[in-house]
Amino acid sequence: MQTRIVGTRKGDDLYLIPADGDPLPAVGSAVRGAVEDERRTALMRTHSGLHILCGVVFRDFGALVTGGNMEPLTARMDFNLPELPDGFRESVATAINAEVAADRRIEVRVLPRAEAFALPDIIRTATNLVPAEVKDVRVVDIVGLDQQADGGTHVASTAQVGQIEIVKIESKGKGFRRLRIALRG
Repeated sequence: MQTRIVGTRKGDDLYLIPADGDPLPAVGSAVRGAVEDERRTALMRTHSGLHILCGVVFRDFGALVTGGNMEPLTARMDFNLPELPDGFRESVATAINAEVAADRRIEVRVLPRAEAFALPDIIRTATNLVPAEVKDVRVVDIVGLDQQADGGTHVASTAQVGQIEIVKIESKGKGFRRLRIALRG
């Protein structure tokens, strides 16, 4: 018997959401899990692509992230950008794909909280999302572009992300912009 898990839900515990129509094991049964490598790799590429986008928009426009979401090979990221300068879309698209082509290493390390928070611009979100009780902070570093506190999975270099297309830019209220991206290749 195989049951596909299509999502999770938090409550008092973490609940797994099975695919509609898939069989459920009896309560108390021993189960074995396996990760779908293709999906996980797509999510790793997407997550790293969002970090490239974040790094470029922060470096070139000084904007912080106000929200985001991702699915395999497609995502959105919201920024506190009051105005978009002429040529913004083309400028960002060129810069993010130059970072992909640069084949920058993506490194992960864990630092004591005080040491992590001493790093410049370690929080690239408008609100610090690292809970106060977290004593060791995981830092993801796209060497030379983007260094952030982050708990997600990533590919080993920017070249593994593949081409990033800016699919759409939307206004999300006064001073906020949403960039939708898709990964190709």
